[in-house]
Amino acid sequence: MKILLIGPAHPLRGGIAQFLALLQGALRKAGHTVVFHRFIRQYPKFLFPGKSQEDESDEPVKADSVPSLDPLNPFNWPFAAYRIAREKPDLVILKWWMPFFGPSYIVTLWLAKLLCNTKVMLIIDNAIPHEKRPGDMLITKLGFGVTDYFVVMSETVKRDLLTVKPDANVVLSPHPLYEVFGEPQDKDAAKKALGVSGPVLLFFGFVRAYKGLKVLLDAMPAVLKEMDATLVVAGEFYEDKESYLAKIDALGISKNVVVLDRFIANESVGEYFSAADLLVLPYLSATQSGITQIAFVFGLPVVATNVGGLPEVVKDGETGFLVPPEDPRALAEAILRFFKEGREADFKAGIAVEKRRFSWDGMVKAIEGFFDNP
Repeated sequence: MKILLIGPAHPLRGGIAQFLALLQGALRKAGHTVVFHRFIRQYPKFLFPGKSQEDESDEPVKADSVPSLDPLNPFNWPFAAYRIAREKPDLVILKWWMPFFGPSYIVTLWLAKLLCNTKVMLIIDNAIPHEKRPGDMLITKLGFGVTDYFVVMSETVKRDLLTVKPDANVVLSPHPLYEVFGEPQDKDAAKKALGVSGPVLLFFGFVRAYKGLKVLLDAMPAVLKEMDATLVVAGEFYEDKESYLAKIDALGISKNVVVLDRFIANESVGEYFSAADLLVLPYLSATQSGITQIAFVFGLPVVATNVGGLPEVVKDGETGFLVPPEDPRALAEAILRFFKEGREADFKAGIAVEKRRFSWDGMVKAIEGFFDNP
């Protein structure tokens, strides 16, 4: 089968680019011809909350791609559609993670389907966005309307998709692992390299309100009463950092919280996950989290909130603990329980078993299944 991928690629940064690069490799390994048409640009500067959209670190997985679609330039979309049609693909695959890119998808795909006999598949991160804006649902419905097949990675997203498009032809395949950041490192050496010691908690990824970092900060005083732990917050702030720093000062925990307001270079990611004893995901809402798919590669146990698709990945009492959202006391108790009961070895063993569910082969089979069983 000839498959055409559309989306961001390195040097545009982020998990979507890494996902598509890994998917390209997995599809080629399965014997498919895969062409990757990458974004020319991604977000307008005035809408992007981070410092830079470009990844200056090493490319963790090489993607063979050509520049094609500029989501910000409507005059480009017909030309992108022509380039797609010229390839004569059997299937076009895109990632859908926010409606912002919907207009470019809708026009480009509609024209491409007029010009050639191709099918369109969306791999959906969020059918309903975390942060809603006017017009989102209309764009989402139109985008889903030009789509033939859907792949979702959690039951939560599947339910949301069927709310928007009840007749969607959909299959669920769990989010595969991000096996691109090297092998686990010696824990003591990794801690020394980061300048931390003792029990280390990790909050990783960009910071936005729905990720619940403030709840974790509220939990830290109770944790620190029982043990001298360090919380490493590693990720760029996509909202006002000062409110977080003020909370840290007000709680009197500044000596035990390391805030790294920056995009973590690909070659350094493994060091953070190797140094940590526990990943904490205090999300207020979630569909799924690619962060867990990094943690599991490094055998890192997780404490997460029982929201969205997180319980489908983090098995309570087997690979981590689940707690109610917006409950600092329960979060602190789960963190302390992990260390007091010495659960690291048990959870690592559980993760080794669970990792088998999160394979790229599984994702490829899900994609192929639409054609094997039309």
